[in-house]
Amino acid sequence: MTGKLNILPLGGLGEVGKNMTVLEYGRDSIVIDAGMTFPESDSFGVDYVIPDWTYLRGSKHTLRAILLTHAHLDHIGAVTHLLREFNVPVYATALTRGLLEVKLREEGLLDRASVITWVPGESLNIGPFKVEPYHVCHSIPDSVGLGITTPAGLIVHSGDWKFDPTPVDGWPTDEAKLAEFGRRGVLALLSDSTNADSPGSTPSEQVLDEVFDRFMTQAPGRLIVATFSSLISRVQQLINAAERHGRKIAVAGVSMTENIEVARKLGYLRVPDGMLLEPNQIDRLPPRQVVILATGSQGEPMAALNKLSTDTHRSLHIQRGDTVVLSSHIIPGNEELTYGVVNRLFQRGADVHLGARAGAHVSGHASQEELKRLIGLLSPRYFIPVHGEIRHLVAHASLAAEMGISRERIITLENGLPLTLSEGRASLGKRVAAGAVFVDGSRQGEVSPEVLQQRDGLAQSGFVTAAAPLDRRTGTVLGQPRIVTSGFVHAPDSERLLARAQDVVRAAALKKRGAAVPHLEKHVEEALSEFFFHETRRRPVVTVALLPVEPAAGESRAAQVRTQPRSGLNKGGFRQRAPVAVGAR
Repeated sequence: MTGKLNILPLGGLGEVGKNMTVLEYGRDSIVIDAGMTFPESDSFGVDYVIPDWTYLRGSKHTLRAILLTHAHLDHIGAVTHLLREFNVPVYATALTRGLLEVKLREEGLLDRASVITWVPGESLNIGPFKVEPYHVCHSIPDSVGLGITTPAGLIVHSGDWKFDPTPVDGWPTDEAKLAEFGRRGVLALLSDSTNADSPGSTPSEQVLDEVFDRFMTQAPGRLIVATFSSLISRVQQLINAAERHGRKIAVAGVSMTENIEVARKLGYLRVPDGMLLEPNQIDRLPPRQVVILATGSQGEPMAALNKLSTDTHRSLHIQRGDTVVLSSHIIPGNEELTYGVVNRLFQRGADVHLGARAGAHVSGHASQEELKRLIGLLSPRYFIPVHGEIRHLVAHASLAAEMGISRERIITLENGLPLTLSEGRASLGKRVAAGAVFVDGSRQGEVSPEVLQQRDGLAQSGFVTAAAPLDRRTGTVLGQPRIVTSGFVHAPDSERLLARAQDVVRAAALKKRGAAVPHLEKHVEEALSEFFFHETRRRPVVTVALLPVEPAAGESRAAQVRTQPRSGLNKGGFRQRAPVAVGAR
């Protein structure tokens, strides 16, 4: 074993989502996955969150490839952003490539991106790395784990996986390949920790067949099933169940429609002729003959299920007798959005059933017994839990200790904390930037914590904007400042308050007369903010615009007299006598 191998997680540790790991050897590096996650409920206006790969920008010329384990957005959702900066090939299985290309086409990147299809069981050389993808069972077909041989030793990255003896596609996890890796000798195992706190083994996807049969039989009207659009195996099970019960399928949601089309084209989804309906054809059939597959199982505002709950879908509406099933697990942080949708659906008369609670969801991740079995197959020298919140990583580390791996060789990393493996020893390096990058519409990284703080302030207390002309020669405010508010005070109650705020603007500007305009505006903002807090115990977002002008001849002195604050203001600019209405002068 020679040389130094660096393993650097940039996302996915201490969190569920935005998975991204860098492997470096010498002047060559590869990236495993580049995913996204959903924003917290207080991240106003943020669409999704991706990893911070500032570290990669510092050694841009060393990146050789991006390796994708499967097509879930927490593993591929940031690829389009990454490819805008790095012109490197992307390796993916056929289905992962097909679903990724939908995103690349949307972003106008398809023609310039180099996406290469790889097949489980083959191997390829990328610089000093020999990469061997092997098939694993997950909740989407065509998922792989990775065996990566480096000059320092063999690294195994499990990807998202479980040991499912009866998978929907009939293709179980490749245990023979894992056993072969174990015989070669594994330097380090990076293993999925999502279900490390779940005892036993994860049930097979096949158990859902009976559940879907029951809903198809018992639903008195239409059956609406919401799930992730990338859960192609789940979609196949629902199509099979609908066929058994004489129901037709309609699809609600752009991403679901696109993914079904790609999966059918590539042969990963079998849809009988005549099975699919357009949403506008649903009313031609009796309700008991209809199944609607919908996006929005996480309460996403623009997804089909949310639009149904708010009666804003262009062609579908909730009816009495509808049965809604959320065939998914609620991702931590999405509870508020999801339960809001659920409550609105109940309010509209639907009968709603939630995920695993209704037996309608099975995890795609290995539980404790399977995780221990993987460790036993590979017997790694070093064990590194990945993909999970801190509680998952710690629980997984305990399982590794149970399996006989010594504590000093169990390494629980954090995003941005690099691990170096060299000459049989492991050491931690200096932490690098590995935070969150917010994506808002088409803008990446422009939503700073300061912007989020402002949006929080807007949501809590609204805003106030004050604008006034400023005499360029004397530095005094001319005329009446104009004050506009929204979401702060009720209009009938605001007239006197805002009249007094006009006085605060003039007094604060006069106090700092002669200062540069930006400093003057900042001082007025602070004075207004303190005034509003003093009067209302609320802090709206305050902005001030003072526009320097040249007053007409003879106007300046009169304007100065008009803009002097009325008597009765104390040192802080707050009125001591009864206020007058705006415009009373």
